[in-house]
Amino acid sequence: MGYCKRCIMPDTKPDLYFDEEGVCIACKASDYKHDKIDWKARKKEFENLLDRYRSRDPSKYDCIVPTSGGKDSTYQAFVMKHVFNMNPLCVHFEPTYPSEIGRQNLENMRNLGLDVLSFKPNPHIYTKICREAFTKVGDHEWPNHVGIFTVPVRVAVQYNIPLLLWGENSQLEYGGPMDAAKKEALNRRWLEEFGGLLGLRVNDLNHVGISEADLKPYVYPSEDELKKVGISGVFLGYYFKWDARRQVELVKKVGFNVRTGPVEGTYVNYENLDDEIVSIHDYFKYIKFGFGRASDHTSLDIRNSRLSRADALKLLAKYDGKLFSDRVAMFCKRFAMSKQEFFTVVEKYANKSIFKVDDNGKLIWENGQLVNLMLQKELERNHIVSSQFKDTSPILTQIDNIVKNQITKEGYVTGLIDAKNFDTKFGNWQHQFS
Repeated sequence: MGYCKRCIMPDTKPDLYFDEEGVCIACKASDYKHDKIDWKARKKEFENLLDRYRSRDPSKYDCIVPTSGGKDSTYQAFVMKHVFNMNPLCVHFEPTYPSEIGRQNLENMRNLGLDVLSFKPNPHIYTKICREAFTKVGDHEWPNHVGIFTVPVRVAVQYNIPLLLWGENSQLEYGGPMDAAKKEALNRRWLEEFGGLLGLRVNDLNHVGISEADLKPYVYPSEDELKKVGISGVFLGYYFKWDARRQVELVKKVGFNVRTGPVEGTYVNYENLDDEIVSIHDYFKYIKFGFGRASDHTSLDIRNSRLSRADALKLLAKYDGKLFSDRVAMFCKRFAMSKQEFFTVVEKYANKSIFKVDDNGKLIWENGQLVNLMLQKELERNHIVSSQFKDTSPILTQIDNIVKNQITKEGYVTGLIDAKNFDTKFGNWQHQFS
């Protein structure tokens, strides 16, 4: 077991490949994204795409933007509505444990002049699926991750809206097969391979007292239904260089709210805001594979020239894979589960070759946390000790300053939205969209 020589992604990450120099495919894909793509040509390609789908009837929707109310969907919908003058319908799938800040951000999308269609699943069926998925594949968010992909497409079929605008291609941003990283389309095949189903299929749930009718929202439309409407789902990140940090600064200017401090398990304050217990999902990724959201974020910051690898390791040591007792309590209350049941599932899915265990193979907890031996070894190899990551605020300030400089030089979105013109046009957003 080891880490990429350039970023800090471990070789335990599924679908992550390394070259002979020990550099991961995600870093190689980042090189391709920064150096090989003609973004001006991609912009023109996108404009031509929109011209094919733009309705001449202003009362009709031109496209669907799958929506959480988070940073990405706010950016996607804002760009479609106010930069490209499309008429999008935002389709929202309710999160597992809705948060107040998530509610505010969803309401902000409406305040930006966007129509939002919210789907609230049957709570009894949804909770039953969550519990089943938690024990079967170690992911209580499974029905949510299915629903956010299926419900918008089902709405597109029902309302005869053929174009769907998704966000980034995760295979390009976080690492995956290069042929998948270069794709512009999100379709059934992409969902089944990379959509986080973890080998669990919707029809596997029939045997736990959930009927076929109950599962309808989680079923992708048939090929005949898709062809009848001419459904096309594309990644916005294929056409414009995806940079979540710069995009966050854009949406903050039009009313998007962030946390006052970092979210659980990482050092950023701008993601996973809509769901109070989604950090448990990230925690299970951490115990299965030895890396969490801080690993994702530090690797992205390294690839975007904002962070050194040594400083990234310090951030990992402080933030990655931390379990918060209040979130465990909220999780157990939400699913009527005891803490003993919860930690039994933790024990079941934790990779015992990564974490410290006792002579009986049971996980060892120190100060309420697991001990990541793989990370511990990497810290020692790089001569990083605890005193170096006790206060990481200078590192975070440095990242923020670099982001500001990059926005000044390259804009909020490279080749699409520069800082000066955006601030001139949208600086007083409350007046403009009220």
